[in-house]
Amino acid sequence: QVQLVESGGGLVQPGGSLRLSCAASGSIGSIHAMGWYRQAPGKQRELVAGITSGGSTNYPYYVKGRFTISRDNAKNTVYLQMNNVAPEDTAVYFCTAVIVGLTYFKSDTYWGRGTQVTVSA
Repeated sequence: QVQLVESGGGLVQPGGSLRLSCAASGSIGSIHAMGWYRQAPGKQRELVAGITSGGSTNYPYYVKGRFTISRDNAKNTVYLQMNNVAPEDTAVYFCTAVIVGLTYFKSDTYWGRGTQVTVSA
């Protein structure tokens, strides 16, 4: 069984910063790509950032230059540093990872339950 657990969400003022973490645990063989998505009320889930096992990153235009994704492979953890946040960044943030488990030795995509980020004065 593999689990992803996010932490670090909360209330932040516009222009402020927040750091999200997501730790993977369980029967993990290897972790490939990891990433963050978000979903605001009434909107579709959208990509925030992605990172490969080798450390290559990609960002959509609406967060590029403000958000930074990183990972600690020794801790099976992915981070999202959010700087200069705006009210439109308010959403539930989900982490995701492609993981090869030790039970069946096949890759699957796993999702965390999400952490709320609210940007408001």
